Amino acid sequence: MEKFRSTFSYLKNDFLAGLIVFLIALPLCLGIAQASNAPLFSGIVAGVIGGVVIGFFSRSTFSVSGPAAGLVAIVVGALTDIGSFELFLCAVFLAGLFQLVLGFAKAGTFANFFPSSVIEGMLAGIGLTIIFKQLPDAVGYGSRVGMLDGERGINFDILKGITGNIHGGAVVITLVSLAILILWNRPAFRRLQKVPAGLLVVVVGTLLNILFQNFSGTMHLNKDYLVQLDVPTSAGAFFAQFSLPDFSGLKNPLVWQYGLIIAVVASIETLLCIEATDKMDPLKRNTSGNRELIAQGVGNTLSGLIGGLPITSVIVRSSANINAGAKTKLSTIIHGVLLLGCVATIPFVLNLIPKSALAAILIFTGYRLARPAIFVHMYQVGRTEFVPFVVTAVAVALPFLGLLKGVGLGMLFSVFYLLRANMRIPYYYRRIQSENEDVTRLELAQEVSFLNKGSIKKTLDHIPENSSVIIDATNSEYIDYDVLEEIREFFSVRAPNKNIEVALVGFRNDYKIPEGANVHYKMTELEQKDNVTKRAGRHHKLLKELSAGY
Repeated sequence: MEKFRSTFSYLKNDFLAGLIVFLIALPLCLGIAQASNAPLFSGIVAGVIGGVVIGFFSRSTFSVSGPAAGLVAIVVGALTDIGSFELFLCAVFLAGLFQLVLGFAKAGTFANFFPSSVIEGMLAGIGLTIIFKQLPDAVGYGSRVGMLDGERGINFDILKGITGNIHGGAVVITLVSLAILILWNRPAFRRLQKVPAGLLVVVVGTLLNILFQNFSGTMHLNKDYLVQLDVPTSAGAFFAQFSLPDFSGLKNPLVWQYGLIIAVVASIETLLCIEATDKMDPLKRNTSGNRELIAQGVGNTLSGLIGGLPITSVIVRSSANINAGAKTKLSTIIHGVLLLGCVATIPFVLNLIPKSALAAILIFTGYRLARPAIFVHMYQVGRTEFVPFVVTAVAVALPFLGLLKGVGLGMLFSVFYLLRANMRIPYYYRRIQSENEDVTRLELAQEVSFLNKGSIKKTLDHIPENSSVIIDATNSEYIDYDVLEEIREFFSVRAPNKNIEVALVGFRNDYKIPEGANVHYKMTELEQKDNVTKRAGRHHKLLKELSAGY
C-alpha cells in the first residue's frame, strides 16, 4: 500500500510532465517511422509500448522509451533485405527475446564501465544536435530533413534554403516560447511555476497561431507547420492500423540476424541512456541495467507482436521528462497512455499545435544538456576528463559518427588516458643519501601492468653501483608477469654485477620472488641522522635524479 501511495502522490506533477513528453514524443514517433520507411502507425505503437509497458516494468524513475533514430538505418536495411514489414516484425520479436536473455544473464552491468566524462559528453553532443536540428521548425522552414531525434548527429542539409524560407509567425511563436521557458526558471516567477512551462508554451503557441489566423493572414501557420496526425473515421479504421508478424520469417536466417543486431544496438543505446538519465536525476538514483534490459525485452517482444518499431530508452524524451518536473515513473506511463488515447480519439486537437512551439521546448532542453557551464566545469576538472568529454560531444554531433560511434571514440580516449596514467605511476619512491650510503625504496603501485615495464626497467638500470634498493610490493594487488621477470633478472644478474644490495618485500608467495638482503636497517639508521639528503615523489622525479647522477 505504501508503494501505491508513493507512486500516485505526485500525480499532478507527473501528469503535466507526461503531457509535455507526449507532445514531444508524438511528432518524433511519426518522424522516425517515416524515416524508417515503415507505417507511421508503427511509430505510435512503439511509443505507446515504450511508455506504458516498459514504463511499468522498468526501475528507472525518469527514463522514457520509444522508437529511436539510432536504429533507423538498421530498420531501413532490414526492411529492404527481409522484404516485408510483417516479416520484419519477427526480427523485432526476436530482438525482444534476445534482450530478455541478456537481462537475465546480467549483461546490464556493462553500463558500469562507461566513464562519467563520456556520458556527459554524450549528453552535450545530443544537446547540440537537438538545438541544430530544431532550427528549421523554429523558423518555419517546412521543406527540410526531419529532426527524428537527437541521436543521428548534425546534418547540414537541413540548412539548405533555410534563410530564404523563414516564416514570421513561426519565429514569433519560437521567441515567445523561449522567453517563457527562460523566465519560468527565474525566482521572480516562482509562484507561477506550479504551471509547467512546457504546457504553457504549447497552449500559448496554439493560441497565438489562432490569433494570427484571425488578425494576420501572413503570420498564420497552415497545416504544414503544425503537428500532422491521421484521423481515423471509426474504431475499425483505428484497429486496422495494427499489424501482425508473419511467423514464417522464423525460418529465414536474415530475420534472426537482424533480430540479434537490433537487440545488441538497442541494448547498448538503452544502457547509455539509462546511465545518462541517472546522472540527471536530482536524487542521483541508480537504475539496474539488468532490470532495464528485461523491461526493454518485454517491450520489444510485444512491439513485434502488434506492429511496432524497435524500442530503446531515448535520452531526448528522458531529459524533457526531467525538465518538465516529473517525480516518478508514472509520468512515463501517462505519456504512453496519452499517445494511445489521443491518437485514437482526438487527433484533430493535436493537429492545432505549432511545430515551432515544440521546437522551442526541445531547443531549451538541448541548451540545458550542452550549456557552457558544463564545458567550463569539465575543463576545470582536468585534461584527462575534458578531452574525452569534448571528443565525445563533437563525435556524437557529427552525422557520419552519431551516438554509438561517438561514445566509442570517447571511450578510446578515456582508455588512452587511463593507460597513460597507469604507465606514468608504476611506483612511488623514497631516497636517502649520505656520504657513504645511498638507499632507495620503490613502493610499487596497486596495479602494475606490462605498460609499466619500461619505466621500472629504466629505473633499475640507473640504480647506482654500491647502493641499496628496497622494492616493496605490499600495496600491490596485481603485478604483471613481465614486470616480475624484470625484477627477478635485476635481483639475480644486474644487481650483483653492480654490487647493489636488493631487498624484495611484500610479494605474494605465488610470485616466487626471493626476499634478498635485509637493508631496511640502513634506511632506518639514515633517517635518524641529520647530515643526509631525503627525497620522495613519483617515478619520473627519481628517473631524473638517477639520470643526473645524484
